[in-house]
Amino acid sequence: MAKFLNTSATNYFLEELIKGAKDRLVLISPFLKLNDRMKELLADKNRLKIDVRVVYGKSELQPEEISWLTDLPYIRTSFCKNLHAKCYMNEETCIITSLNLYEFSQVNNNEMGVLISRSEDADVYREAYEEAQRIIRISEEVRISMERVAQEPDNKSEQEEFVEKLTTSKVAQKLGMKTNELVDRLVSLGLLEVRDGKNYLTAKGKEAGGEFRMSPKFGPYFLWPESLKL
Repeated sequence: MAKFLNTSATNYFLEELIKGAKDRLVLISPFLKLNDRMKELLADKNRLKIDVRVVYGKSELQPEEISWLTDLPYIRTSFCKNLHAKCYMNEETCIITSLNLYEFSQVNNNEMGVLISRSEDADVYREAYEEAQRIIRISEEVRISMERVAQEPDNKSEQEEFVEKLTTSKVAQKLGMKTNELVDRLVSLGLLEVRDGKNYLTAKGKEAGGEFRMSPKFGPYFLWPESLKL
């Protein structure tokens, strides 16, 4: 039968749920912000080629985190408007809880949750799974990276800028590099600088045509001229 979870139990069983995923993993949380432990767990699932679906309502990822996530091909992300649900499930277990994804491993918070087993609570698990699939269907699947700049430019000048300038990951693809490698290269050339673990555009980077942008959906990213020379 379903099991009540307090804060520490929610954290424990959520980690076990993620580690125990053999076929699929669904993580539904309003805020997409990852701590080091969650990154470690997701990277392991990617290495094992587990199908991971992350549905979020707002991204709070930093540019370096976006670059990191770009290199995980088995993790698919979807944006869902007005998302408030927090549900985490693999093929055998489901947790419905007050715990946001970014709060995982923070035992100083006061959280509650319910652990549902597919084998013991088949009907409840099935209903939760069907609702999770519905949320996935109505959400917009995106590659949470710095690839998508805009969907519908408001005017001609924005359309021209969209065509002429590329996101960091697109420049990396063009040069046959990984995004993280290009970011390191841009830092070494003085086009970007790292402060407090975050990347910032320098005066030299601006002179080279670099631009900082903030998307309410995808978070911060940089644009570079298509003809950027390294």
